[in-house]
Amino acid sequence: MSGGMNVTALFVPAGAARAAGGGAGTGSAVTAGASGVANVRVPVLPPYSQDTSMAREWPLRSFLELGAYPGAVPCARLHTTAVLWEWGLSIGENVELVVSEIVTNAVHASRALTQPSVLRLWLLSDRRRVLVMVWDGSRNPPAPSGHGADEIREGGWGLLLVETISDQWSWYFVPQTGGKVVWALCTDTKAGK
Repeated sequence: MSGGMNVTALFVPAGAARAAGGGAGTGSAVTAGASGVANVRVPVLPPYSQDTSMAREWPLRSFLELGAYPGAVPCARLHTTAVLWEWGLSIGENVELVVSEIVTNAVHASRALTQPSVLRLWLLSDRRRVLVMVWDGSRNPPAPSGHGADEIREGGWGLLLVETISDQWSWYFVPQTGGKVVWALCTDTKAGK
C-alpha cells in the first residue's frame, strides 16, 4: 500500500477491525498506510444513513446490489463505468479493474455459503478520490496469493492487483449484518485538490 494517508473507520465495534491483507490486529479503528498527509473516513457500516459529516466528505454516492453469481462481475464493472463517467472522473479504468477484482473475490467467497447470497457495491467520491466498498456474506477473510512462483494457486492474485492499482485497501467484518466489507481507495491524480 502506497501513499501517506491514514485510513480510519467509523463506528467500529471493539475487536471487529482487521488490517489489510491478513486480518492482523484489532481495536476501535481500521488503520492502513503511514500516518500523515490526509485522513480518509471509511464507514464501517456501509453508508445507508444520511450522516451529514459523511455526506460532506463523500458527496457522490452510488449503490448496487447483485446476486453472488459470475454475472455480477461484468454488471458491477458496467455500473462503475457509467457512474464514473457521470461523475466526470478520469480514473475510471483503474476503479473498474479494482471493482472487477473485489467483486470476483466476493462471488468466489459466497460460493461456500449454504444459501443464495447477494453482494453489495458502494462507490463513494469526493471528486478526487473514489472509495470502493464491496460487502459479501462470507466471514472468510480475503487471502492474497503469495508472491513467489512456487506459491501460485487459483485465486488471490486479484488482491495483489488491487494493492498495486489502489492507494490503499483493507477489509473488516461487519458483526451487525454478518459478512465482511472489502474496500479500496483510488485517487484521481489529474483532479484539482
